[in-house]
Order: sequence, then structure tokens, then C-alpha cells
Amino acid sequence: MKSALFVPLLLSLSIGQALADTPINLSHDATPNVRVSISNVKGSVSVTAWDRNQVEVSGRLGDGAKPLAIAGSSSDMSIKVESQGKSGWFNWNSDTSMAASTLEVRVPRGASLDVDVVSAPLSIDGIDGGKIKVNTVSGKARVNARTPSADVDSVSGSIELAGSATKVALQTVSGDILAPNVGDEAELQTVSGRIRVSGGPWRKLNLSTVSGDVQLAGGLAPNGSFDVDSMSGDVQLQIPASTSATIHANTFSGDLRSDFGTVRKVEHGPGSELQTTTGAGNGKISIETFSGDLRIRRQD
Repeated sequence: MKSALFVPLLLSLSIGQALADTPINLSHDATPNVRVSISNVKGSVSVTAWDRNQVEVSGRLGDGAKPLAIAGSSSDMSIKVESQGKSGWFNWNSDTSMAASTLEVRVPRGASLDVDVVSAPLSIDGIDGGKIKVNTVSGKARVNARTPSADVDSVSGSIELAGSATKVALQTVSGDILAPNVGDEAELQTVSGRIRVSGGPWRKLNLSTVSGDVQLAGGLAPNGSFDVDSMSGDVQLQIPASTSATIHANTFSGDLRSDFGTVRKVEHGPGSELQTTTGAGNGKISIETFSGDLRIRRQD
């Protein structure tokens, strides 16, 4: 009698597990420089480049999601996890009932990527030549690629950019930014996260932060410029001894020290400032902090 009672229970548990853990096995022929758009609300997304002209998707599809498909053509395709719930104003929380989905995507090395995730960590590895654009809310974004353009926007997740990128735009609210090899042009913004960036020679670099500390190391291209603006975070800048630029730096209440030129107290009011020229003065370096300490170091 007890056995008869347990059988329906076991069946229901098995069915529930099957629905919550649906395997994904999709593939689509692709051009070497295909553009791939990927969207996932919760779970994780992992994109790996390979030497095949094919896009392949594996992983597990969460319960409550629509059947997954690769839509589009061989040169422009999309992979989107969507809830089975109705969309619209009165069903704004339909995605919350959807279980996490894990997407493991393989793409040609020259592919360009456009990825949108909400509460899903993201990793991208091996892209060589394609452009990368990422939007994430709370998941960590890690990108290891050689790309002419990397644009990553995060709210509370950190951003790690490895490999090399010619043009970079990285923005986060509370997450850290780590980019050890940024070249030519960069736009970096954070509110409370730390920024650790190196590379160059930079033609143009703009960096702004409210309370996060900054460590910046690199040189300027001929006639290049970079601007650093910090409210309360400490800033440490390392530039080559051979740098050719005018340097203007000031801090309102922080401590300013420099291996270039002579730091002076502001004549009227608190704070310190530095105005000097190194080399022929072809480039321009401008650094402003309000209450954070500022260090400008010579890199031999």
C-alpha cells in the first residue's frame, strides 16, 4: 500500500527534474566573421571560439523557458532564452519564475558578439578579430580576446578584460575593472569599484570614478591625451620617463606627490597642484581628485 503511494510521488519528482534540466544541443553553419547575439536572464553564459565555421550551443535550459533555437542566417544569428510566461506590463515578473539556464556557446574565432545577461556570469574566450559588446546587471563579465573593440557595461558585476583590445569602453557601478592590456583608445567609468588598467601607448584615454581607487600604467601616443577625474578614490599613475606631455594635476584635500615637476600648494584655498612639461610636451595629461591621494610615478 505504501509502495503505491510512493510511485506517483517519485514520478512527479522525476518529471519535475526533467523539466528543470533540459539538455541543449543546437548547431548552425556560420560565416567566419558571423555576428552572434546572445541573451540570458539568469544562469550563466560561456562563449568559446573554435576553428570551425559553425555555431554550437550546449548546456541546460531552465524550467519555464521556451524551447531554445538559433535564429537568423549564417552571417547574423541570435540565441535568446525567453520565459514561457506572457509578456507585458501586468506580467512584469514572468521571468522570475523561470529557472536558471546554462548556455555553452562555441563560435568561429572571427565572430563578433553582442551579449545581454541579467543575473548571469559571463565568460568569453578566444575571439580573434571580432567586435565584442556586453551588457550585464549583476553577473561578473570576463573577456579574453584579441579585438578591435570591446564595450562592456555592468551594474554590480566586475569586469575583467584580458588579451588585447584596440578601442575599449568599460563601465560599472559597483564592480571592479581590471584590464591589463588596453591600447590606443579607452573610456573607463565606475562609481565605487576599483580600476586597474595598463597598456598604451594611448591616443586618448578618459577615466572617471567617484569612490574607487585607480591604478593606471602606460604611455601616450604622439599628441595623445588622457584625463583622470576622481572624487574620493586614490589615484596612482605610472608613466614612462620618455613621455612627451604637459602634465596638469590637482587635488582639493588629498596628498599630491609627483616624480615630474614640483608640487605647489594652491595660492588661494586648500589643495595642491602640479603644472609641468616632460619631453617636448606634445601630449596632454590631466588629473583631478577631490579628496583622494594622487601619486604620479616615473616608469623607467
